[in-house]
Amino acid sequence: MDFTEEQLQRYSRHIILPEVGGKGQAKIASAKVILVGAGGLGCPVGYYLTAAGVGTIALIDNDNVEMSNLQRQIAHNVHTIGMPKVESAQKAFNALNPEVNIVPLNIRISKDNIIDLIKDYDIVVDGSDNFPTRYLVNDACVMAKKPLVSGAILRFEGQVTTIIPGEGHCYRCLFEAPPPAGLVPSCQEAGVLGVLPGVIGGLQATEVLKLILGKGEPLKGQLLIYDALKTSFRKVRVPRNPLCPVCGDNPTITELSDPNEEYCSLS
Repeated sequence: MDFTEEQLQRYSRHIILPEVGGKGQAKIASAKVILVGAGGLGCPVGYYLTAAGVGTIALIDNDNVEMSNLQRQIAHNVHTIGMPKVESAQKAFNALNPEVNIVPLNIRISKDNIIDLIKDYDIVVDGSDNFPTRYLVNDACVMAKKPLVSGAILRFEGQVTTIIPGEGHCYRCLFEAPPPAGLVPSCQEAGVLGVLPGVIGGLQATEVLKLILGKGEPLKGQLLIYDALKTSFRKVRVPRNPLCPVCGDNPTITELSDPNEEYCSLS
């Protein structure tokens, strides 16, 4: 890839890194990433991947911007209240880097469309705010063999894991099935520290860039948990479960289904 003078300036701090260089920046420029959710986590992930020069970034979300979002969803502002989140985020990301192809998808994902939505992308990032979406995205990525970077936040705690089908655990190895309705409160019920999505979203964006570059050690087989009150990180080893209903030796879930929509929100 031949870089323009402007691109050499923009990405100079990447290019001088031996682990990235010109070849690595060219990989970033040709990568295609799809973000599920343009809210608390999707905003920082999208901002940093846009700044890094990821070639194509798709955004899936069917919500509109509300005043209550602005405490943590940094791609939106008072002037975009009422606008679809994907359009608000597209404006913000392209203002930062107009070279990146931002694809706004103002739709609700379901078992009927998710495989088609993710099939043309290299990496999937889950920043969704509810259990049904989280399990649907996990199952689809395992079936489609797409790397998935999953994040979640609530109150003062967040978590990140990277799922590479065929090479380790999936989300159901961690939690086989969604919890009963009402067991886990939503952010609307329990609250969330406004800066927490920035920490977790930044970690998710880092995982994506490592996967694109083929550098470092992704959070494969590990769950990283961050406690903002203690300013502490801890890793939990997550082995692949051979009895997992999706990625196990004899999977029992072989077709996508939409989980019960009554399960509570995470973020």
